[in-house]
Amino acid sequence: QVQLVESGGGLVQPGGSLRLSCAVSENIFNFNAMGWYRQAPGKQRELVAAITGGGGTNYADSVKGRFTISRDNAKNTVYLQMNSLKPEDTAVYYCNALKMRVTGREDYWGRGTQVTVSS
Repeated sequence: QVQLVESGGGLVQPGGSLRLSCAVSENIFNFNAMGWYRQAPGKQRELVAAITGGGGTNYADSVKGRFTISRDNAKNTVYLQMNSLKPEDTAVYYCNALKMRVTGREDYWGRGTQVTVSS
């Protein structure tokens, strides 16, 4: 099966930066899109950023201008650069790989990495 492994989370002060990495067990070109989601305690999981197979990107309004999603196809890795972090960014961040099939979408998930923004 497809495996996704996140890394790079940790504790950072407000205004600081982190870069998350997602290592995928197969060529990320096999997926229609890659994305980062996050889930804060007591809240629903939300899409933070996504990058399509064609290289287009999409961001949640709350992170636009601060976060950047990118990929390295040769390394089968997707990144999320997070700058100007705020306490409200605190959440578990999950890597997502999407395959679109005629029957519907097929999602693969990593186990998540904790990001805590606190002074």
